[in-house]
Amino acid sequence: MSSLLSNPKTLAILIIALIAFVVSLLGGALGNAFGLGFLSAPLAHIQIPAEPVIAGDIFPGFKLTNTMVTAWITIVALLVISFFATRRMSEVPRGMQNLIEVVIEFFLDLTERIAGAERARRFFPLIMTIFLFIVLSNWIGILPGFGTIGRIESPEEIIHHREEAAEAAGAHVNLNDIHMQVFEGEGGFGYLSFGSLGEDITAAEWEEQQHSAGEGKQAGLLVPFLRSANTDVNTTLSIALIAMVMVHFWGFSTLGIFGHLGKFINFKEGPIGFFVGILEGIGEFAKIVSFTFRLFGNIFAGEVLLIAMAFLFPLIGIIPFLGLELFVGAIQGFIFAMLTLVFAVMATTAHGGDEHH
Repeated sequence: MSSLLSNPKTLAILIIALIAFVVSLLGGALGNAFGLGFLSAPLAHIQIPAEPVIAGDIFPGFKLTNTMVTAWITIVALLVISFFATRRMSEVPRGMQNLIEVVIEFFLDLTERIAGAERARRFFPLIMTIFLFIVLSNWIGILPGFGTIGRIESPEEIIHHREEAAEAAGAHVNLNDIHMQVFEGEGGFGYLSFGSLGEDITAAEWEEQQHSAGEGKQAGLLVPFLRSANTDVNTTLSIALIAMVMVHFWGFSTLGIFGHLGKFINFKEGPIGFFVGILEGIGEFAKIVSFTFRLFGNIFAGEVLLIAMAFLFPLIGIIPFLGLELFVGAIQGFIFAMLTLVFAVMATTAHGGDEHH
């Protein structure tokens, strides 16, 4: 320990880290209780449904949500990576081509060892696509600006939505229970800035002040432009449905209609066989539910954790958890892809364990 402290560079790093920790502690929400909190921002608005980035419908019945925008960004990013990895291909790979080939060769080898060479070539494109989309969309979701920059939902919108929810529940809205954030400026664009913790107002106070939050300020809630695609259950459900539809497509194409359906509707092995087949059929629907909520739950919980740590310990408190989220994002993509592969192998294997040719 003494040798480490005697090293000037190590000592300087320790001192800087200690200063950053103290500043983060005093500048966060904990320091706000003692009249400090100069770095703290309000907790970002958290809700399970994806938020529309544009008020109203783009066309009847269709809203553009922040998770949808992130999914499109992920797709474009994958196309750009693919372009730069393949535009100057050579026998001796370098740069981006080398990185992509390492990933593809690893997954292709793993797929062949699990499914065999013939079936691996059929399954690999979907398995690889699922992995890359999930991992990249998870990693994009931790970039700065996600959840903190967006449009400001007006007090009228907020009160209207709360009134609709209260009427549906047979209750009445108490304006004192509706808390809104206060933003600088008059436009519809907003962000959660450092030192803005405590700048909030209730709907009742907003009405008492003649629909004003103060000179040069506006009240509302931040609706982020960007949010991780997999924090939307619709995205994870879509991936799960695509995976399971393809699994059963491969099952039918390999074993035939009666060969594949015979796993779920089995009259040949008596009542026990029939009952087991029904359970197998229920299990196929359970796989969709499991796929959907495993990915959604892990990524949504990670997003909430990052928001909470940024609220309590700005600057450095979030750094260890960023590394954790990178790891979890990759693991969730790997698990989803490997389970899809295993289910595909099971679906293309005949009831007795032998492949049907």
